[in-house]
Amino acid sequence: MLNRTDLRGHVPSPAHLRATLPRAEVDVDVVLHQVRPIVEAVRERGVPAVLEFAERFDRIKPASVRVPRDRIRQALDELDPKVRAALEESIARARKVHADQRRTDKTTEVVPGGTVTERWVPVGRVGLYAPGGLAVYPSSVVMNVVPAQTAGVGSLVVCSPPQAEHGGLPHPTILAAAALLDVEEVWAVGGAQAIALLAYGGVDTDGAELEAVDMVTGPGNIYMTAAKRLLRGQLGIDSEAGPTEIAILADGTADPAHVAADLISQAEHDTLAASVLVTDSEELADAVDVELHKQVGATKHSARVAEALAGRQSGCILVSTVDEGLKVVDAYAAEHLEIQTADSRAVAARVRNAGAIFVGAYAPVSLGDYCAGSNHVLPTGGCARHSSGLSVQTFLRGIHVIDYTEDALRDVADKVVALANAEDLPAHGQAVTARFKDA
Repeated sequence: MLNRTDLRGHVPSPAHLRATLPRAEVDVDVVLHQVRPIVEAVRERGVPAVLEFAERFDRIKPASVRVPRDRIRQALDELDPKVRAALEESIARARKVHADQRRTDKTTEVVPGGTVTERWVPVGRVGLYAPGGLAVYPSSVVMNVVPAQTAGVGSLVVCSPPQAEHGGLPHPTILAAAALLDVEEVWAVGGAQAIALLAYGGVDTDGAELEAVDMVTGPGNIYMTAAKRLLRGQLGIDSEAGPTEIAILADGTADPAHVAADLISQAEHDTLAASVLVTDSEELADAVDVELHKQVGATKHSARVAEALAGRQSGCILVSTVDEGLKVVDAYAAEHLEIQTADSRAVAARVRNAGAIFVGAYAPVSLGDYCAGSNHVLPTGGCARHSSGLSVQTFLRGIHVIDYTEDALRDVADKVVALANAEDLPAHGQAVTARFKDA
């Protein structure tokens, strides 16, 4: 079922691998011309434009953008107790992990009388996006809200598309997740128009202000990603997320039923989802194909899964050794990387590039999606080579505070002047010497 690429005996350079390994081809530039008019309409006309786009794209025109607080609470009251318990466990574990990420201020005495303090200051207001297209993602509410709250963000709003099936409100499980996290502000708006409204703010149908945000985080479709690109600078963004990815580095010790199930779990997201197996065992590759044929037909979204697994973004890469496999997965830099090998912890410790690494037979990606305590908003499209997943740090800014006494400045004044003159910026030096003219 998976297309195979045989690299046994020769693993190309990282640059060549990045150009040839399976990857979803998503060109955000292609849709920018469609998204730009949406963004401009929201900038110029605000909420009326947003509601028109909701009617066009979501098949429902909400009565207002902001969801009434009593409807948020009602959604929690009506939530399936098993789902509530699962969300509460997910929140508790995420809070435990993210609490240990919070940086503290640090003061360094450079010289007597001269200090530099790095202060960590949270972003003032953020918009957190929870998709609502092919699936509903209350887990994304958890993954966005927990690090923002832990960072100390003072004001946040969750956005999720209005649902025709729910009278123009976001899906009730999204609202319930927000209630469990003590989020009181939820907007029923999705797609590019959501990002534009978050960037520019507006006035709701009842005359209440919809305050603009400083930053937007959360995954979404290509149109939302294009809006992020257009509005970057007007607001901060976490990343331009692409289709989800899983790579599995496995050897002959892996259970093919587990490997197949994990590949299917990511293919379930989207027909563009990437499922990649890297192995030094042709026998395992054959067994995984057999398992895929058995399991795909039995899964709920079998057509979607089959299309994703057969797509050019998915495949099986054969290598001669696990060491060669490591070179391949480092070049690929998967959003999710599973290590299912003998001595999987030691192999995982050698990985350099991945959004998150799942070690051994009992740490599937699905665990990280919901209840590992880790964050599932991760870099895609090879961006794990240089970027991290969502964390408390995403919502913090490091600000240097410089505090020097007169004597400390005087002591280094000649060095400042020398460097200023070397850069032909003499006024920089004069800004220092002006303070000592009478000395």
